[in-house]
Amino acid sequence: MRKLLKSKRGEGYFDVVIIVLVVVMALALIMAVAPVVSAKIQLDNYVDELVREAEISGRIGTETAARANVLTERTGIAPKIEWSRTGKVQLNQEFTVTCTYKMDIGFGEFGNFPVTLTSKASGKSEVYGK
Repeated sequence: MRKLLKSKRGEGYFDVVIIVLVVVMALALIMAVAPVVSAKIQLDNYVDELVREAEISGRIGTETAARANVLTERTGIAPKIEWSRTGKVQLNQEFTVTCTYKMDIGFGEFGNFPVTLTSKASGKSEVYGK
């Protein structure tokens, strides 16, 4: 009996099982978080392109709304857009835009956790309006 209790045979199997379990859990976490990281990058680009459109056109309104529609179709995300001002923006006047987008980090049957992504950018008008 004493000989059986001191035997170390088979001990490596438990180590391998634990290591495989940890690796699988790490991969599941990465696969759940990767879409959120991708959406954040898309949201940052979305905001940058909206700011550039407002800088070039000198207006915040129909031009930026049309650009937002194009970006929504292209990226598949539809964030909530808030501008610091609307209408004509004179040369060198500053403005900011903030976009917020909600999505879930999903872990299958274990539950979903909502995450709010926020991106903010500012710019200056490049148009002189008379």
